[in-house]
Amino acid sequence: MRFPPDFLDDIRARLPVSDVVGRRVKLRKQGREFAGLSPFNKEKTPSFFVNDQKGFYHCFSSGKHGDIFTFVMETEGVAFPEAVERLASLAGVPMPKLAPMDTEREKRRASLYDVMEMAAAFFQRSLNERGGANARAYLDRRGLSAETLNTFRIGYAPSDRTALKSFLVGQGVSVPDMVETGLLVSGGDIPDPFDRFRDRVMFPIQDMRGRIIAFGGRALQADVPAKYLNSPETSLFHKGAQLFNQHRARAAAHKAGTVVAVEGYMDVIALAQAGIDNAVAPLGTALTPEQLGLMWRMGPEPILCFDGDKAGQRAAWRAVDIALPLLQPGRSLRFAFLPEGQDPDDLVRTSGRGAADAVLEQALPLVDVLWMRETSSSALETPERRAAFEQRISALVGTVGDPGVRRHYAAAMEERLAELMPAPEPRRYGRGGGHSDGRGSGRFQRLPGGRAPALQASQALRASVRFPAGRMHPREAALVVALLNHPQLIDRHAEDFAHLELTSPDLDALRCAALNAAGHGEAASAEELSGALARAGLSGQLARAQAALPPGVWWALLSADDVDAETGFRHTVALHRKAHALHSELRAAELALGQDATEENFSRLVDIQKQLTSVEGTEASIEGFGAASGRPARNV
Repeated sequence: MRFPPDFLDDIRARLPVSDVVGRRVKLRKQGREFAGLSPFNKEKTPSFFVNDQKGFYHCFSSGKHGDIFTFVMETEGVAFPEAVERLASLAGVPMPKLAPMDTEREKRRASLYDVMEMAAAFFQRSLNERGGANARAYLDRRGLSAETLNTFRIGYAPSDRTALKSFLVGQGVSVPDMVETGLLVSGGDIPDPFDRFRDRVMFPIQDMRGRIIAFGGRALQADVPAKYLNSPETSLFHKGAQLFNQHRARAAAHKAGTVVAVEGYMDVIALAQAGIDNAVAPLGTALTPEQLGLMWRMGPEPILCFDGDKAGQRAAWRAVDIALPLLQPGRSLRFAFLPEGQDPDDLVRTSGRGAADAVLEQALPLVDVLWMRETSSSALETPERRAAFEQRISALVGTVGDPGVRRHYAAAMEERLAELMPAPEPRRYGRGGGHSDGRGSGRFQRLPGGRAPALQASQALRASVRFPAGRMHPREAALVVALLNHPQLIDRHAEDFAHLELTSPDLDALRCAALNAAGHGEAASAEELSGALARAGLSGQLARAQAALPPGVWWALLSADDVDAETGFRHTVALHRKAHALHSELRAAELALGQDATEENFSRLVDIQKQLTSVEGTEASIEGFGAASGRPARNV
C-alpha cells in the first residue's frame, strides 16, 4: 500500500535515527553526531555515523546510507511496508485507515492466507498417513530428519484428483478461493476444477513474514511431465519477486554477513540441515532483478552457488548479465561452483558441511567470473579477434549502472587486457599528410626516431596523476593536510574525505587515522589530532605530507581561517575528481589512437591533455576567498 507523506514524516519526527539505530548498534555521542561500529561489516574501529538533525545514518565501511525506514529494511531484511508498520508501532502512530476498496482487498488477502495455511496442514497430515508411504520413503532416502521435515513443513499431496478440494470444502472454503490461490486447476474447458498437486512431495513457499503464499511439488513418479511444479501466479504469489526460505534465511544471513543462493528446494533444505541456515533459492525461474534486490537486503555480497555442470555454468553466465546494471558501491555478488556432477544436496550428504564451507570460501568475485566467461569463449589469435574481444569487454563494462563502479570495472578490465595482450613496442607518430610511404591523408606518419610532443605530454600528464612510489601528489597532500590542520571540518566533509582517491599509502594512512581519531572524539583541535597521529606512529608521514605542499597553498596551513580552509578544500576536491575522470578519458583516448590513428582520435587526445593541464594549474577563484584569513580577498 502507499503511505501518506505526512504519516511517514510523523514517524520520523517521533523516532530519532539514533533511537532506532541504537536498538542494534552501540552508539557514542560525538559532537553533533553519534558513532558506532558498522552493523553491516565486521570492524574494530567505528566508521558508522548517525545524525539526528539531518535524519540519516552513513556507514563509511559499506557505503550504506539512509533513514530509519532504510535501516530497518537493511538490518531486518523486510520490505518497506513492513518496516513502516514496525516503526509506526514503535512510535505509537496508528496505521492510516485504508480506503473501502483497500480494506476489502486486505480482508480478501487475509482470507486467502488462511486457505493456504489449511492446505499446508492438510499436506503435512497426509505425509504421515498410509497414502504418504512412498513420499516418506523418498524423503528418508534424501536423508531428511523429522526435525527438518517439521521446520520446512514438508508434506504430501495425495494422488486423488479431489483430495485437497474435498478437505477444504469441508472447512467452508469456496471453490473460487481455491482457484484464486492456485490450488485447483480450472478453465473454460474444465467443468469441475480439480487439485493442481497430486502424488507429490510438497514444499510450502513463504513470504518474508512467514505466511504461506504458494507451494512447490516434487513428483514421485518418473513419467509425469514436470518433475517440479510450482503454484501459478496469484494475488499472493509472484514467483520472480520471492525466494524459497527467505523468511528463515534473513536472520542467519545478517549474522553471517552474507546469503547463499542455490538452485533448488532440496539444496536449501540439505544445507540448512547441515547448519548453513542462510540459504535461499529462486522459484523455478532464472534469477531476477527483484530476487537480487531481496538478497542484497540480507547481505552486501550474496554468494550464488551453481552446480558443477554445463547447466550450472550457463546459469552463472546469465546471472552476471542480470547483475551488472544493478551494481552499486559495496553491493556485488560472488560465485561458487560445485565439483562436477554434484549439487549442494549431494555434497553435504556425501562429504558433510566442511565440504560445502570449502566451496563457499572459494567463491569468486563477480569481476573474476565476468572475465572467466569472456576469455573462455574467445579466440584471440588474430588482431581482429583481439580488437573484437576488447570491444565486447568495453560494451559489458558500459552496462554497469553506477558510474563509480563502472569506472573501477573499466580499470580492472584494462589491467587484465594488458596482461592478456601485452602492448607491442609503441609506434611513434607525428602529424603529417599521410602514411610513411606518402599515401593517403588525414592519418599519422611514423617517425624514424624521437617522440612526438603529444605523446611526451601524455607521459608527463600521466605522471602528474600517478606519482612514483614513495612520493606524494601535491594536491592530495594539500587535501589531507588541510583537514589535519582544521579537524573541525572533518565532521562536515567526512564523506568526501573518506572517499578521496589517494595514490600515496602514507596519505591514506593519515586519512584513516584522522577518521578513526574523529570517531573516538580525539580530534577537537589540530594539536589533539596531531597527538593521536603521533600515538599511531604517523608523525613522520605527517611531516612528509606537510613538506609536499606546493607553494601558494596557504589555505591548507594551520594559520588559515577555517572558512578559507573549507573553501579551498571543496574547490580542490572538485579539481581532484575532475583530474581523475580526465585521466581515465586520457587512457581511453590513447588506446583508441593506438588502434586507429585518425585525425579525430589525435584531436581528442590533445583536447584531454589541454584540460588536464588546465586542471593542474587551476587555483581557487572565488569571491571573498582569503578575507577571513587576513589576505587580500579575491573576486570572481
